[in-house]
Amino acid sequence: MSFQNPVFIPGPTNIPEVLRRACDMPTMDHRSAHFADILQPALSGVKKVLKTQTGQVFLFPSTGSGGWETALTNTLSAGDKVLACNNGMFSQKWIDMCERHGLDVEAISVPWGQGIPTNRYAEILAADKDHRIKVVLATHNETATGVVSDIAAVRAAMDASNHPAMLFVDGVSSIGSMDFRMDEWGVDVAVTGSQKGFMMPVGLAITAFSPKAIAALESATLPRWYFDVRDMQAGYKVNGYPYTPQVGLLNGLKVSCEMLLDEGLDNVFARHARIAQGVRNAIAAWDMELCAVSPEVYSNSVSAILTPQGFNATELVTHASVKYGLSFGGGLGQVEGKLFRIGHLGSLTDVMALSGIATAEMCMVDLGLKVKLGSGVAAAQDFYRSTAAEKQQVAA
Repeated sequence: MSFQNPVFIPGPTNIPEVLRRACDMPTMDHRSAHFADILQPALSGVKKVLKTQTGQVFLFPSTGSGGWETALTNTLSAGDKVLACNNGMFSQKWIDMCERHGLDVEAISVPWGQGIPTNRYAEILAADKDHRIKVVLATHNETATGVVSDIAAVRAAMDASNHPAMLFVDGVSSIGSMDFRMDEWGVDVAVTGSQKGFMMPVGLAITAFSPKAIAALESATLPRWYFDVRDMQAGYKVNGYPYTPQVGLLNGLKVSCEMLLDEGLDNVFARHARIAQGVRNAIAAWDMELCAVSPEVYSNSVSAILTPQGFNATELVTHASVKYGLSFGGGLGQVEGKLFRIGHLGSLTDVMALSGIATAEMCMVDLGLKVKLGSGVAAAQDFYRSTAAEKQQVAA
């Protein structure tokens, strides 16, 4: 693997040099007064990226999976009912976590490649007259299939039946790359990680709790210690942590938020949309299809590309790594061997995207797929040339 090449996995993403340096700092006493100069800007920066005025942000030394557990254990009790949708590997894993915690999960399964069926959510919530459902889970962007779901529509389904359940959203591969509106969408717990849209190393579970979720802290009885939000609240009041924090990563998060906000969130989202469309144009030129079934669920952070029947897509991922020193994402779970994934999120430009498209083409030709060398690159080039801004401000 060449460290000179960008990665095209859907996380961890490419780390801009300025963020790598921000994370690489001398030891700081996290109990000193100086720690507040890192912690408080990081917390306020995340709130701005999430577009929340009322949410409380909690940053745990962990990953997005730890963020899932933080959401569940701080707000629920054994036996509580949860409504969820299995439409990919990561939504499936969150459901599995719920079940291991003794929660009663009503899981809707749809073919991988589809988004959350909000009409089914609406029907189930309307029928829940006793309000047994305490939480609705929603995966905003299913990383395994490149499918984005409409969180505003999920909230509308909940509101239509005047259901009091909380809405928990996995935004691990969307937040910082695609528009996320915590307050407007009525999200009660938002979960993400440091290693995707925030362009940082793995190591932080980034969560935000609405006032409603905060109110649930005291009645919840699921065991928690390391992920206890109440301990984190107490620590933040004195600019500290209940245990040793990852100071370098928190400093990186502070700088990451500054970079995203300086570029402008709308510009960040537009950049991701442009790069994603160029990749999709290349896929069409290869005469291939996405796992995502229709344009309204196409993700702007990752494209999952179905390869011809009988071809093992994992071989392409391996070949790219061994011969060209470049990483693509492989298929997971039900779609293992059936697709490969191009991650196009975080610190990325049109020019970088073209290198990934070109490498994918070389691999396909090397492995005997009927793809014309240069066809996808040309399709992406045409799109990028016709839509490029006079000056692109990109996190780099």
